Amino acid sequence: MAEEQRFRLESFGKHHDRAEFTCGVESFDSYLKTQASQDMRRKANAVFVLTLLHSPNRIAGYFTLCAYGLVPGTIPDEARKHIPRYPVVSATLIGRLAVSTAFQGQRLGSLLLAEALRKTYESASIVGSSMVVVDAIDERAVRFYQAHGFIKLPESMRLVLPIRSIAEIVSDTK
Repeated sequence: MAEEQRFRLESFGKHHDRAEFTCGVESFDSYLKTQASQDMRRKANAVFVLTLLHSPNRIAGYFTLCAYGLVPGTIPDEARKHIPRYPVVSATLIGRLAVSTAFQGQRLGSLLLAEALRKTYESASIVGSSMVVVDAIDERAVRFYQAHGFIKLPESMRLVLPIRSIAEIVSDTK
């Protein structure tokens, strides 16, 4: 069975077992256990969880999305040509993306990222987002995002991906 068919992506809810989730990054584990529900209620972040079809309360991974503003001067030239010339560029922030240690090494990070990009692309024309932004937690995460087409900003752990690039990816998968 394909990976996508073993799992289901849905909005985080009270029925999901967050107590058992651990990804190896304390801040990501703590967020899911203590703050994610509050952020969802306050509409501060959208939190999506990947669950197993045969165990729908178990969280295999998750990501968060929220609106974000980015100063254009910080964006590299190769990404700047795809964005409007405004004082602040509207973007979507992938605030967290984590896979449970029980499921690491199964390419679920790539699956979660693809879902985050798909949701971002689908909502971009509604909320006005011209790029995706991530703040990588370490160099390994930087390499992960770069392998998926993200462009690293100079002297930072921040990476961006223009919506136009996501449009090309989405149209290639149809």
